[in-house]
Amino acid sequence: MKPSFDRAPAQHQRGAALLLAMLTVALVATLASAALWQQWRQVEIEIAERGRSQTNWMMTGALDWARLILREDAASAQGAGVDHWGEPWALPVQESKLSTFLSQDQQWREGDAEVFLSGQITDAQSRMNVMNLIEDGKVSPKMLARFGALFDRLNLPKSELQAMAEQLQAAWQANTEGKTKPQSAAANAPLLPQYSAQLVWLGLSPRSLLALSAHITCLPEATPVNLNTASAEVLSASLPGLDLASARQAVNLRQRGHWVSLDAARQALGAAGRQLDDKQHSIQSHYFEITGRMRIDNVVQEERTLVRRQGTQVSMVWRVQNPQQRHSTPLQ
Repeated sequence: MKPSFDRAPAQHQRGAALLLAMLTVALVATLASAALWQQWRQVEIEIAERGRSQTNWMMTGALDWARLILREDAASAQGAGVDHWGEPWALPVQESKLSTFLSQDQQWREGDAEVFLSGQITDAQSRMNVMNLIEDGKVSPKMLARFGALFDRLNLPKSELQAMAEQLQAAWQANTEGKTKPQSAAANAPLLPQYSAQLVWLGLSPRSLLALSAHITCLPEATPVNLNTASAEVLSASLPGLDLASARQAVNLRQRGHWVSLDAARQALGAAGRQLDDKQHSIQSHYFEITGRMRIDNVVQEERTLVRRQGTQVSMVWRVQNPQQRHSTPLQ
């Protein structure tokens, strides 16, 4: 009779075959999982790209529509050249549902994304332009005093204003005279900001920027303040001798009827109206800021665009898209 230990090699072979089969199954499962994950990833990327492309398309359409409104407003003015909050461009667009329009067969079905569009055009010259601080390459004492009055009205530290003015001067000089200066001097200077959110580069704290956001702007050139759209704080700061209470009374009076000329504004503002300067004050605007907001379920995409209107031509200066905001629950 053959010894029992002769069956050991056969048992080892069967064990190796079983182990090899298990490894093969594990390898196939891993490859299948990887292939399935790759396919899922490609689908998600395609959905995201389609959503981003669709959002950009709708935002661009809304921007063109806003530019058309500004152009038609200029054409209908017939040389009057007065901009105020009672005009059609100043009316905000509340959230409008676009889900049916965006679907392939123009029929919304349960499970499809809810898409809403809203936006608003604001007068960029209703705020004090920080570029007015620079005159002939230097900080203007007169404009520094007026910005100082605005900081006082908002209880903000003037040390930040002084630092911002000095840094703005350095940035302006580096931007305009960088080719004639040593490379090191231009490299140490801050970048010239294009919009107010970038003023933190110049030493303005986020807290101060938040308080100033409704009253200041950063435009490509020096611009006057539009008296028809300026806030009470801006009116008070830009006109020496006009206290905040009187400025609020002037704003209330302005709501009954806009000022059709600087002379009308002078009469309405009383003694302080004598301080009106044709270079620093106006009743019309050339720069406007367009804000668009697209909401798809719980994802919100916002963008801001600065446009310049010269006559009936409306050109884009810059366009900034904010990072998408995703909320935990769909917005109502």
